[in-house]
Amino acid sequence: MPHFTMEYSANLDRRVDMGELCEEVRKTMLATGAFEAGAVRVRAVRCEAYAIADAMEENAFIDMVLRMAPRPDEVQKAVGEQIFAAAEAFLAPLFNTPHFALSLEIREIGRPLSWRRNAMHARLRDDS
Repeated sequence: MPHFTMEYSANLDRRVDMGELCEEVRKTMLATGAFEAGAVRVRAVRCEAYAIADAMEENAFIDMVLRMAPRPDEVQKAVGEQIFAAAEAFLAPLFNTPHFALSLEIREIGRPLSWRRNAMHARLRDDS
């Protein structure tokens, strides 16, 4: 944890470099100071089938979800605001048309219902 997933409409393929957006989100998540490097996962999932608003072909979306272990509300709010601002800035050209929607939701995942094993932590943690 945390895992960040972006579902996006396939019609954005030629308009957004999703790999670069994933990297921008990853860097922003680390810059918040709320997460260890070895825990961060960012991925984009292309949605081939979708129906948006008034069904105009130009309509597009990116729906972002951050799943993370419990943290104080103020930490979650600050993290969400920083990530959303970074995504908005990266995607600014898409807002020049009336056909794009961006959303972010944070979902808290509690320990009793989350199992993990991560070999990257030992390599990335600074024990000095």
